[in-house]
Amino acid sequence: MKNLNLIKILNKFIFSCYILLFILTPLIMSAATSELFEFNKMLFIYFITLIILFFWLAKMIVLKKIILKKTLFDIPIFIFLLSQVFSTFLSIDPHTSFYGYYGRFNGGLLSIITYITLFYGFVSNIENSNQVLTLLKTSVISSILVIFWGLPGKVGYDLSCLIFTGQWNNQCWTDQFRPAERMFSTLGQPNWLGAYLAINFFIAIYFFLNENSTNKNWLFSFYLFLNFISILFTRSRSALAAVIFGLILLIVYLFLSKRDFLKRNLLILLVIPILSILIFKTGIEKIDKYVNFWQLIPSQKVNYQKSQPQNSLSTNIKITESFDIRKIVWKGAIDLAKRYPFFGTGVETFAYAYYFVRPKEHNLTSEWDYLYNKAHNEYLNYLATTGFFGLFSYLLMICFVFYLSISNIFRLDEKKSKNQTKNQKRKEMLIDWVDFRFVNLCLMLSFISILITNFFGFSTTTINLFFYLIPAFFITINPLFNYQEKNDKENKFLEELTNKQKIFLGILTFFILYFLFFIFKYWLADYYYAKADVAFKNNQYQLAAFYLKEKALKLKYEHVYEDKLSYILANLAFLSYYQKEKTYASSLKDLSIYYNNHSLSSSPKNVLYWKTKAKIHYLFFQTKIDLTNLKIAIDSLKQAQKLSPTDPKIPYTLAFFYSIFYENAKNNKEKELYKNESLKAIDYAIELKNDMIDAYLLKGQLLKKYKQANEMKEVYRYILNNLDSNNQEAKKELGIN
Repeated sequence: MKNLNLIKILNKFIFSCYILLFILTPLIMSAATSELFEFNKMLFIYFITLIILFFWLAKMIVLKKIILKKTLFDIPIFIFLLSQVFSTFLSIDPHTSFYGYYGRFNGGLLSIITYITLFYGFVSNIENSNQVLTLLKTSVISSILVIFWGLPGKVGYDLSCLIFTGQWNNQCWTDQFRPAERMFSTLGQPNWLGAYLAINFFIAIYFFLNENSTNKNWLFSFYLFLNFISILFTRSRSALAAVIFGLILLIVYLFLSKRDFLKRNLLILLVIPILSILIFKTGIEKIDKYVNFWQLIPSQKVNYQKSQPQNSLSTNIKITESFDIRKIVWKGAIDLAKRYPFFGTGVETFAYAYYFVRPKEHNLTSEWDYLYNKAHNEYLNYLATTGFFGLFSYLLMICFVFYLSISNIFRLDEKKSKNQTKNQKRKEMLIDWVDFRFVNLCLMLSFISILITNFFGFSTTTINLFFYLIPAFFITINPLFNYQEKNDKENKFLEELTNKQKIFLGILTFFILYFLFFIFKYWLADYYYAKADVAFKNNQYQLAAFYLKEKALKLKYEHVYEDKLSYILANLAFLSYYQKEKTYASSLKDLSIYYNNHSLSSSPKNVLYWKTKAKIHYLFFQTKIDLTNLKIAIDSLKQAQKLSPTDPKIPYTLAFFYSIFYENAKNNKEKELYKNESLKAIDYAIELKNDMIDAYLLKGQLLKKYKQANEMKEVYRYILNNLDSNNQEAKKELGIN
């Protein structure tokens, strides 16, 4: 029975792959790619899923049977997947919907298929409940590594900077990443780390409640304390709310429990959050003002009114509260759903579609110029991008998870006696009934924490692993739903492999290797895309164009690459023209236009690409002062304005372009026309964003050009009185020293 050993080996390999997922996914990152965290994690998940699929299909070939377990989730998963397929097919950008938004990657149809594959791969191949516990312990261990990786950054010694730059400090991060203020470790953002730690907090509580050894019990107590203070260090309010809410549910359950040994742990579960908050605070002023009587180090007292450094331009910038910005984005997501009610704008197209309905109020926030690639609410994100069909199917999956988990926790005793004989047959495979209920409870609390953090944010690769695999854990550890009678007749298949089976295994190996190579090319394409971006920022246009045209685009097609390449080629054409290389400049110009048009054909409703078209044709206009190119630039911006009617930068730029036409007008009638158009455009920009100093300054310059001195002075006085009392240009024009 040689093949019997082969099946055991394949099962071990499958389980080992899931171990690797939970250990390595949170830790993986690379400075060599355009996005350090999510891109590398996503490709690793693709890689491991293909390996699991290979071993899984190999088992089917060896056993000559389909190994696909039926579950309670089959119908809701199928409906959800169907909604994503329809949304991708009808998307405003099918390429993005399939692969995911470039920069986030997680969430596209390909990733959803991957997570569903992992779900079925788990329930169909993992039948031992103790393996689930091993995976949960693995996750806790990995979270310890994540915590210890992030803690040094809190005191100015970030390990990522040490690895990436060789300098053990926090200087490798931009102002958007401040590990001393908000810890993010290897997850990429503080809220993502907080969501991950919240999940593992409740996983660790299971081991804490069921650990008989005193030493190990205190070890898990220390972990819970370390985990909670790390959540406080992330300053993630959603993660903190998720943990507090879950603890309340858990404490109520334990208090009502009839088992005294559980009640004894209530005190520790109460002390951990209270003591942590007293010492390290929450970062929420309304809460911390009540606990300021306790200070670990008096000099570290936080002054919420003066969080910005003195004598800095940033003191004039009012930072909008994040929840206020979220409410504006949520309003936009709801408006998108009203416009595309059935299947949305397409999976993962929020970054482009939000511009269609972007509320005017967004322009008055401190993040008015940010690109929002998610709705910062997972449910509204599904509503906007996949419509009501997508949202309802997503919520249906969640409802089934709750149904199964509650069934596991509260209906077990009713069915225990009916299944006593069946349970005895597989006693070696199951954890005991008390453990069974508590592991279900803690997993349910972990799942609830995902739902809470997703309400104020969005899912990431690591979080989605838990979102899709926690239901698989429920099925695997449930002795009522996971029972399968062994059929001794299966042994007849466990003989020597036939030639036909060997051929099928060879074909399977070929296809898996092909897709693994595709993943490698995907990573390598992004590697060159990142190198091109660095070269471009260093004004090495030829090198940047080479990396994109000859490397990245030949490895994998992305219209993001084409958009970047078209702009780089336009800059290169601009320089070549002034270096008297007119023939070369002309060929570069044609190539730039080609790639821009091709990117627009792939993503015609992408406002960013229409802006690129305007930019490249403005560069071409500057080479020959050819008004035809400027006309194309204006037409491109008008198209962009149709897609993004509340973007103040578009009318601002149009006003500038119209003023150039004014300067080149052939008669007074044309001058009057372009003067009116430019003033109309700049007034609209100011209407959209009435605190946009650049718009007021441009209006002042235009009025000066049009010899409207009184109106010009009014504009500059308004700047000094209402926007910037120290604006040097306004003072100069008004003759103020």
